[in-house]
Amino acid sequence: MTAGRPPRVLIDATSVPADRGGVGRYVDGLLGALGKVCGSAVDLVVVSLRTDLERYRRMLPGAEIIPAPAAVAHRPARLAWEQTGLPLLAQQVGAEVLHSPFYTCPLRAGCPVTVTVHDATFFTEPEHYDKSRRTFFRSAIKTSLRRADRVIVPSKATRDELIRLLDADPTRIDVAYHGVDHDAFHAPGDEEKARVRARLGLGGSRYVAFLGAKEPRKNVPNLIRGWARAVTDRQDPPALVVAGGQGHDEDIDRAVAEVPSHLRLLRPGYLRYGDLPGFLGGALVAAYPSYGEGFGLPILEAMACAAPVLTTPRLSLPEVGGDAVAYTSEDPDQIAADLAALLDDEPRRLSLAKAGFDRAKEFTWGSSAEVHIAAWTRARA
Repeated sequence: MTAGRPPRVLIDATSVPADRGGVGRYVDGLLGALGKVCGSAVDLVVVSLRTDLERYRRMLPGAEIIPAPAAVAHRPARLAWEQTGLPLLAQQVGAEVLHSPFYTCPLRAGCPVTVTVHDATFFTEPEHYDKSRRTFFRSAIKTSLRRADRVIVPSKATRDELIRLLDADPTRIDVAYHGVDHDAFHAPGDEEKARVRARLGLGGSRYVAFLGAKEPRKNVPNLIRGWARAVTDRQDPPALVVAGGQGHDEDIDRAVAEVPSHLRLLRPGYLRYGDLPGFLGGALVAAYPSYGEGFGLPILEAMACAAPVLTTPRLSLPEVGGDAVAYTSEDPDQIAADLAALLDDEPRRLSLAKAGFDRAKEFTWGSSAEVHIAAWTRARA
């Protein structure tokens, strides 16, 4: 009998990268929320990279945490193990459901499978991916839609695109919005802001912030061009700080080369996790003119830090930002016009900061965990 008993779920956390980008934030946030209900609402087993064992053991004292083979730290080996070793592990631990949190899943798992498909931009924005990545993820998404018992997506926009483009079965898709860690991402005090400015070498200078991967879909080159056009004639032009992973967008260097010499553009790479509230909340504007997102976690995290946000109304971003953010297009001239208007309108920036901070409170990992548990319960049935 399974009725009334929490499902025994094996979560494959081996795809979480060391840099704790989008998928890392998702898995960590979800597991943190599940840790509070582990045993009562879900019987949890997690397999992870050995470097994450202690993190997840602290986070999930009521769960069984299992180390994956050392070789799976390398992507080809992980994908091979996913097809062979993961189903065997699911059988060994008596899993009733296997959850794969990053697009791919075993073809023959031996138990019901749920998969998180984070976005459909490999189909809607194919020109922003190199051929090998686009081919791999398109195939993975199609396979998961066909093989998985339930598919979990982070937005209605992603669900609708999968239905429209791939004829996905809407009755097997569950929408679980991402949450935000409101302890980690909070409205910073003046001391936090000053510490980050000092660490970046900004002193008392004002700045516009971008935080994210440097992928073509994020539209960083046009942000750079739009910022430069918006501030070049100002007496005290704010800097642009482009933080996050290096990515693979060669056009960024071309855009940087076009920046007038009197403007200041910083590319500090990854920032310390603890510096993110001071970085985002200390910015005049957090700009994120993406061509499209499956969810839009960077704008939610900026909103939670009380930053005025400028983004695009593409795909899921309006679901996250609502009326609490300012919108622009992907075009550099329009970015320049809308960014300049925000920079000149302090009351609007303050209003957006408050509205975004309040709206961010609606997105919690606890709510996301509830949808996941419901999906696993349906998959087991």
